[in-house]
Order: sequence, then structure tokens, then C-alpha cells
Amino acid sequence: MRIVGLYSALRTAILAATLCATFAQTVRADDFQAKLQYCKTCHGLSGQGYHGYYAMPRLAGQQPQYLENQLRAFIEHRRKNQIMANVAHALSPSMLSALAHHFRDLNPPPLGGGGSSSAIATGKRIYEEGLPESNVPACSACHGPDARGQDQIPRLAGQLPDYFFSKLVNWSAERGQNSSMPDSS
Repeated sequence: MRIVGLYSALRTAILAATLCATFAQTVRADDFQAKLQYCKTCHGLSGQGYHGYYAMPRLAGQQPQYLENQLRAFIEHRRKNQIMANVAHALSPSMLSALAHHFRDLNPPPLGGGGSSSAIATGKRIYEEGLPESNVPACSACHGPDARGQDQIPRLAGQLPDYFFSKLVNWSAERGQNSSMPDSS
């Protein structure tokens, strides 16, 4: 009899834990829409990003794991951007996940503005072959032949060239700011 009671208690505990986890992971639709509207203020109506003095990245089509990791990096101060740190700090883990998956499913056309044909050809060569003389590997080795990334490797296809350039140039100033938590973003 004791084993049956223990078995029943274990089943009840597993069911309760599962239900609690399920309810904790849900995001209310009105909360989601409010956060999404806030994201659209800077990143555009369909996550396409913006050109300009302070270029805003394209979130549309981005890998969800990458977006979640970046938002956590802002929260943990592994990435330096006070606006994004304040925005991300207010998001629950389930909201982070919901927003990341929402943006993955968007696919607006790129905004364009990629530069001259010679700059595009040079970029394509670096992407496909790297710069062996400078010990720089091909971008495609991690980001894939179509630049769509996967998992925590970001999508580069369609990203705004001015945003992309500024992130590469300022990499060490914007990342790795918390020595106790090395940056893996």
C-alpha cells in the first residue's frame, strides 16, 4: 500500500510541476503586444531596422537563441548599451523567448544601401574566403553559406550595413564589459 501512495504522490508532484512551468511560460497577449509596440519604436514596424546616425539593427529573421542571448547580455552588462539594458531588464524570460520567436518569423525586404559594387564584391570575398593574410576566417564558416546563422550564431543576411560596420568596429568597447562573466554573445 505504501508504494502505491508514494507512486500517486510522485505523479501528483510531477503534474503540479509541469502545470506550474506551463503557466509560468505563458505571456499574456496584451503584455506581448505592448512590448512589441515598444520594440517597433526603434527597430521598425516589421523589425527591419533603421539607417541613420545611430543605426538600429534588423531583428526580422534573426535566430531566436541569438536574440535571447543578446538581451540577456544587455541585462548582465556583457554588452554595453544603457537603453537596451533598461529595456531588456524589464522583460521576463518567457517574454524574451516570445519576442525572439516573433521576430524570427518576420521577413520584410532588406532596406538596401549596401555600398558600391566594388565594396560589395570585397565583402563577398571576405565572407566566403576570409582574409588569410590577416588570420581572419571566412564569415561563412560560422554564419553559413546563405548568412542565415543558426542557434546562437546570428543571421547576417539582410542586416543593415551601417549597423553591421559599427558593431564590428566597436566590438571591444561594447562587449566583454563584465570580467566576471566573459562574453559569449
